[in-house]
Amino acid sequence: MMSSPVLSRALKYGGVLTLFIALAGSLVGSLVAGTPGLVSALVGAGLTAFFMGLTAASILLAGRLAKDEDSSALFFGVVLGAWLLKFVVFITILVLLRNQPFIDPIVMFVSILAAVIGSLTVDVLAFVRAREPYVGEITLPGPQSSRSDHP
Repeated sequence: MMSSPVLSRALKYGGVLTLFIALAGSLVGSLVAGTPGLVSALVGAGLTAFFMGLTAASILLAGRLAKDEDSSALFFGVVLGAWLLKFVVFITILVLLRNQPFIDPIVMFVSILAAVIGSLTVDVLAFVRAREPYVGEITLPGPQSSRSDHP
């Protein structure tokens, strides 16, 4: 199965998810915690966009480098490297924002939790809704009414 259509669909769904987290999180965060809640929700939405984009980019890059081999160690190495990069970036962001006055930790936690659950849902939906043929380049028969031997 080609990964490009699935990834492009996942990125489209991810954009909608990011927008939803930014809007809903900003509204709820500002009502609950004021400006720190607003900023925290926007940080969560930004992390959503960054991590979903990095996932898609790493899979596309790995596919190109591995030359579409099914079980290439290079493919899995690139994807694992991107996963480790995401982990390091996430921990670094949490450490840097830990005791900042413009961050509300509860709102940020909820927005990141929504981003994680939402991105998993987006990835599953993009994969399940992918319509890829099981066999390559095959022509399906047309409508039966076009045959001339039918009475």
